[in-house]
Formats: sequence, C-alpha cells, structure tokens
Amino acid sequence: MQEFSPAQTPGLVCAHHHIYSALARGMPAPPRTPTNFREILEQIWWRLDTALDLEMLAWSARLAALEALASGTTAIVDHHESPNAIEGSLSVIADACAEVGVRVVCAYGVTDRHGPDGARRGLEENRRFLTAGGRGLVGIHAAFTCSDATLEEAAALAAEFGVGVHVHVCEGPEDAEAPARLVPYTRDNWLLAHGVHLPTDHRLAGTILHNPFSNLNNAVGYANPARFANPVALGTDGIGAHMIETFRLAYALHRSVDVTATPETAWRWLQAGWDLVPEAREDRVTWSYEPMDPWHIAFTPGIRPLRVEVGGSVVWEDGHPTRVDGAEIQAKAREQAARLHARL
Repeated sequence: MQEFSPAQTPGLVCAHHHIYSALARGMPAPPRTPTNFREILEQIWWRLDTALDLEMLAWSARLAALEALASGTTAIVDHHESPNAIEGSLSVIADACAEVGVRVVCAYGVTDRHGPDGARRGLEENRRFLTAGGRGLVGIHAAFTCSDATLEEAAALAAEFGVGVHVHVCEGPEDAEAPARLVPYTRDNWLLAHGVHLPTDHRLAGTILHNPFSNLNNAVGYANPARFANPVALGTDGIGAHMIETFRLAYALHRSVDVTATPETAWRWLQAGWDLVPEAREDRVTWSYEPMDPWHIAFTPGIRPLRVEVGGSVVWEDGHPTRVDGAEIQAKAREQAARLHARL
C-alpha cells in the first residue's frame, strides 16, 4: 500500500451505478405522474432503457466516467440494461470507461420483462463479456421481474465463471419475496443493491449496496443498513458518482435515526468499495481539503479532487481530464441525450 498525505485518499468506488442514466437528465415527463415505485419503473426507467442504442451507451459511459473522475471516483460497479441493444453493450461501456481512465466492473441485468428470449440474450451478453476476459459480474434486474428458471440460470453462470451476481433486492415492496427466492443461491461475492425493504434477519449472503440519494428520490424509504450483519458499501444508483457527497448523506441519514451514530460507520461503508474493486486502493486522489478523515469530511461541503492517478497514471489534473477532451464528451453526450429524449 502506498503512503498517502492528509490531503489524499485512494480512488473512491461507486459500488452501484447505472451508467446509462447519465443521459436521463432533462428527459421528457412521463405520460402520467408516477404515484409509487412500480409506476416510477414503468413510466420512467423501463421506457428509457428500451430506447437506448449502442452509440448512446458509449457517450453516456464517457460522460459518467468523466463525472466520476471529477468527484475523485476511480472505479464504478455498473448494472446495465438496454433490452433493444444487448449484444456488445458491456464491451461498449468498458471500452468507454477505459478511454477516460476509470475502472469499471460490468454486468447486464437479466430480466424476463421482455420474454424468455430477452432473458436468454441478457444471459448470453454476460457470458460473452466474461468469456472475452471482461471485468464483470452476472447481472439480475430483480427477483420480481425474473422467473425461477432465470434466477437459477444466472446463479449458475456466475458460479461457472467464479464471479458474483449484482442484483436489486427489496428496493420497493414489489420485491418482498426476493429473500425467499434468492437465499438458495446467494454467496459472499454477491452484491445486493438497496435492501430498503429487506428484513433484518434475511439470511442472504453478500454485500448490501446502500444508495441513500436514490432511495429518497424514489420515496422507497430509508434502508438503515447499520442493522444488517452483511458488509455494506455505498452506491448512487445512477445519480452521478460523487462518493464524498454520498458518504455525507449516508452519515446524516444514519444520524437521523440513531443519535449515537458517528461518521465512522458511513466511512466504513465507503471503504467497503475497495473490497469490491481492490485495485482502487492503489489509485491516488489529492483533494482540495485536509485532513481527509470522516469527522472533517462529514461537515465540509465543496471538497473536490485536484489530481487523480489511476494505475500510476494521472487522469485528472487542475479540473480537467488528461486523456480525453472533456468539453467534447459533454457536447456529444448532449447530442445523444437529445436523440434519446426524442424517442421518449
């Protein structure tokens, strides 16, 4: 482990992202106002993911990676779905992130929402990417959108490649049966996103991925992840990759239900990302503030990275990426967002 100064940390890890959502900002309003979580999925996200194509994915990934570096995040654990652009999608995302200089762990979220053929194609995309040597997991959207057969096949595929499964679990009440359906399959290398409605004594193995901003935005409730015996890591669920601000919110929410809570618990959740992407521990971020310890950071807004090194190479310095043209990425992403929004 390299030595870090008081103004430095390893590269941060966003443990649950939806990179494709980088183009969602400013999208047209849904046909009707959603009044519950299921309607949010149906009226917003499931309409958006069916409109994606590979060109949109490439620029959304470049933009998401650029914004990650701008917030000191050097690694992303992504969960992807694009049912009308499945084949090759994980490679598009991985290549775009590598171009910018961000590590990414990819997974395609298998689902039966688009019939048995859609589920098969999703499984095959995971297999193709892993067979080609891609850094990945097997993705499952959520138990409530998958048949028992699809869950079994996804778990078997992950076991075949010796990787975990990345799956949404009990994000909303619709997924209440997930623990009973998943408990025969989960292993310690599984990633269980959200867990808001997950019973405390759920018997599932794996790391809980806590997404405080998204959970509040979707009005699904507070997961209170301190109650779980499982490891907990922090994610954003697609709302950028600013992990310092995610840590600050995670601490504030924890404190809101437990007056004895300290920033050290949320900081451990942030550090758990390094267990998921160990290489990020060797990355180096130099910040605009010191000391970078949880008690200071929890109460200090506006902390930003001055310099980011990934794998010994400087990829961000003085507010700009070093490998790519940030302004071009932003301009091209706006063009692709306009294309996407026109389809909605």
